[in-house]
Amino acid sequence: MKKFFAPFLMMSLLTLSCSKDDVVDEEVEEVEIEEPGEKRNLEVERFIYRGMNDIYFYKSEVPELADNYFSSNTEKDKFLADFDSPEVLYEALQAPHDHFSFMTSDYVALTKQLQGGVAKTTGMDYQLHLFSNSENIYGYVRYVVPGTSAAEEGVQRGDFFTEIDGQQLTLNNYRDLFSRDSYSLRIAVLEGSTIKNTDKVVNLVNSESSENPVLISKVLEMEDYRIGYLMYNSFTPSFDSQLNAAFADLKSQNITHLVLDLRYNSGGNGETAKDLASMVTGQFNGEIMMRYQFNEDYQAYYQANYPEWLVQRFNDEIRTGEKINSLNLDRVYVLTTKRSASASEFVINGLDPYIDVVQIGDYTSGKYQGSFTLHDSPNFQLTDDKGNTHVNPNHKYALQPLVLKYANKNGVTDFVDGLPPDVRVAEDLAHLGTLGDPNETLLQAAINAILGNPQEAATNTQRKMMSGEYKFVGERDMFNPSYQRLIIENMPLMKPEEMN
Repeated sequence: MKKFFAPFLMMSLLTLSCSKDDVVDEEVEEVEIEEPGEKRNLEVERFIYRGMNDIYFYKSEVPELADNYFSSNTEKDKFLADFDSPEVLYEALQAPHDHFSFMTSDYVALTKQLQGGVAKTTGMDYQLHLFSNSENIYGYVRYVVPGTSAAEEGVQRGDFFTEIDGQQLTLNNYRDLFSRDSYSLRIAVLEGSTIKNTDKVVNLVNSESSENPVLISKVLEMEDYRIGYLMYNSFTPSFDSQLNAAFADLKSQNITHLVLDLRYNSGGNGETAKDLASMVTGQFNGEIMMRYQFNEDYQAYYQANYPEWLVQRFNDEIRTGEKINSLNLDRVYVLTTKRSASASEFVINGLDPYIDVVQIGDYTSGKYQGSFTLHDSPNFQLTDDKGNTHVNPNHKYALQPLVLKYANKNGVTDFVDGLPPDVRVAEDLAHLGTLGDPNETLLQAAINAILGNPQEAATNTQRKMMSGEYKFVGERDMFNPSYQRLIIENMPLMKPEEMN
């Protein structure tokens, strides 16, 4: 009898693995399953098991991943053959509380997205919520990417929508927003507590693009202060130079304070996150920003062979070799929401022991683990030390399991409820305002904190946002591979002969 598990939330994305007692270079062996004579190729399943058995952070919580769980490879193969697909097996090998590990059947597309942020998009960034006591959904536009279909159609921040192609958005069809190449939306408006449709219909087209995560960089002159404002929406490696250039511009304008807007930033590349923290500071080069903790096997392996891999330090260069444009600040104001996750939390948590981090907005997401891409090769890497590719040519599966958790210099980790704000305030759905405008709710709260002004009283819609009464359903990037993730690169993995 085959085992069935709940289907993946991750749509088409996911990754690969195998077990320590497997021989990686052995010829593919087919295993008999069910009826006599029926054979099944298990090379993908063996890869999945080997990877999870090797480096998965929560390995000790999954009994089947214990090194001595199977008495022989034959017994293990029978276990692997009992699952209907690689996806079902991969989910079964995850700890029950792990909602972030995933795998893909196309590692080429995964690499493209993780490195360059290349994805299909209409350019409309949005958030989705449930109507009270209903399965119907409404969305609102948070911002629009210039030069995209949404920008051409005149979609603006603060627009609402409740329909797709003339049909009410519900829990049953809202994923059409993520999967269709084109669709129409009827624009709605919020009047009091009621969302009302207008006559305006926009036709949006998904096209592949690479979005610059530096959405806004500007300087605000307020009283005697020069306040830098930087809205940064994703830790995307291919735009590190643009991020560094934005800091160079802020530095050249002699800013006295910095407001770093991470309210919609759900994560991304760990090296970029470390660079951003070094851009804010600069005076702590070489100091420990973060400590990594791996599973028992890898923790011991790194302590014995690569002790520096257990720490992450402030640095003075980005990956291109360019010198980091550091502001040398001793205080930063960070705007957050419950959508701020992973790499965003890495920056906040890593800076906190060194400078005054004034967090304004809402609690963050609560994601303190990192993941790494595993390929079906002897050492799980895409290439060997000489740059030669040794990935199994028979499939394109790759794994993106959680491999570590991080703690700052003071040991702060496991913040499951998110990092708490110093000034709690939420966006006002009735008056979202213009991003970068001093009167926009979150930025205004930061300016008030800088100037020593009293904070504004929360409106009714703000209180509902903070209380969770507006039940969150999703947002534009929720099926992207970097969503709510800290992506780790270039980890030294055990060679086959070093595995137990």
